[in-house]
Amino acid sequence: QVQLVESGGGSVQAGGSLRLSCATSGYTFRNSCVGWFRQAQGKEREGVAARCFGGGVTYYADSVKGRFTVSRDGDTVHLQMNSLKVVDTAMYYCAAATRVVAGFRPLAPAAIANFNYWGQGTQVTVSS
Repeated sequence: QVQLVESGGGSVQAGGSLRLSCATSGYTFRNSCVGWFRQAQGKEREGVAARCFGGGVTYYADSVKGRFTVSRDGDTVHLQMNSLKVVDTAMYYCAAATRVVAGFRPLAPAAIANFNYWGQGTQVTVSS
């Protein structure tokens, strides 16, 4: 049984940093993608970053490019978030897509349906 557990959320002032972690169990990274998504109050869930392990490619949304970095340490995938902005305030989720085909674009809006395992979420609040 695949399980994903996020941690590392919290409150920080604008310009600060947080590091989110997604601990996986029962999961095989090969030919899969792990994505980070966020959902702000009243808005739709959006993908912010993802790493696909088959090709070793990392994707970032334009809104976080240059500020967020995905890394992997064993069975844990991290999201380092620097230069945080108030607009980054949201619930953050990690998710895994285990049936990935060639050409998969994990941050495309329709791709969210391909992420078949989700963590419970961790809140990030950025204040001005």
